Amino acid sequence: MQEGSIFAESVPLNKSIKIFLNYFLGPVIFLWLAYSMVKQVRQQPDLEEHLTYVREAAYGPQAWKFWAVILLMLVNWGIEARKWQLLIRPLQHMPFLRAFKATLTGVSFAMNTPNRIGEYGGRMLFVNEGNRIRSVSLTIAGSVSQLIITLVLGVAGLYILSDVLMQDIHFRSVSIWFRSARFFLLIVTAVFLMVYFRIGWIIRVLERLPGMKRFMHFVTVLEYLPVSLLLRVLSLSLLRFTVFIIQYNLLLQVLHVNLDWWHGFWVVCVLFLCLAIWPTVAILELGLRWEYSLFLFSLFSSNTVGIYVTASAIWLINLVLPALAGTLFLPGLRIFEDRSTR
Repeated sequence: MQEGSIFAESVPLNKSIKIFLNYFLGPVIFLWLAYSMVKQVRQQPDLEEHLTYVREAAYGPQAWKFWAVILLMLVNWGIEARKWQLLIRPLQHMPFLRAFKATLTGVSFAMNTPNRIGEYGGRMLFVNEGNRIRSVSLTIAGSVSQLIITLVLGVAGLYILSDVLMQDIHFRSVSIWFRSARFFLLIVTAVFLMVYFRIGWIIRVLERLPGMKRFMHFVTVLEYLPVSLLLRVLSLSLLRFTVFIIQYNLLLQVLHVNLDWWHGFWVVCVLFLCLAIWPTVAILELGLRWEYSLFLFSLFSSNTVGIYVTASAIWLINLVLPALAGTLFLPGLRIFEDRSTR
């Protein structure tokens, strides 16, 4: 049974309601998301000053690096769209452009929800009506692959930068807790890797548990994902993470935060690890990015303003701009299929 029929049985929808959902809900969501994001961005403290620095970077002697960061934003979300296109293939064929639109729309929904869970709902709207709930599990699989890369490189960064971190008085005072947390994250990483590559086996175990069988229909699609596909998705996640690091290091150079590529690579890995393990709402996470960035990058540079502006620019370029672009696809989106011509 498809979830479309389940939904219809539990919530009967007449033609008028479907017309409203198809032709008015999209524009309403568009207006709400766009207004919400613009309002939150304008309320960020010192944002005007930071935007001035960004504008100077865009037209200064190293402006090509700034524009390269903009172009890499498209590469970043293009890779994510390709990941989702591959994962959704067991359910339906989806052209890359539609997958790209779905990905950006997911970013729009994610910006206003804790830990970006709205991303699943945004992408789901671009899936055929009978496959939507099952598509969520595939979206989660893609998110887990990205989290695994963040954990692997983030934990590696904690070990590689341990000597530098221990020079900070805060880390020296809690050294035993730091080592314990580092080891714990190593175990968590191993568990995520095992779950990711053994997801079919885990689903078969869950199917045997009492009361679980009626829910398994929505996740059994994961059981048939081949290891070759999971490896491919993981490779794309690694490529996407590399794009993040290049973007950060290019902006650090433009804004005169003196940091070599080697340390810059691992500091960004640790930064994204911190952001991944601390629950937040994307539209409100700029303050957290500032705090983490200042703490980590100030171990190598005293350019506080450059550190703050880099964090702000990455947030605006990689999250806010794609989210605003994603809202543009909502007004013409049809929530329900039109079966009148069938």
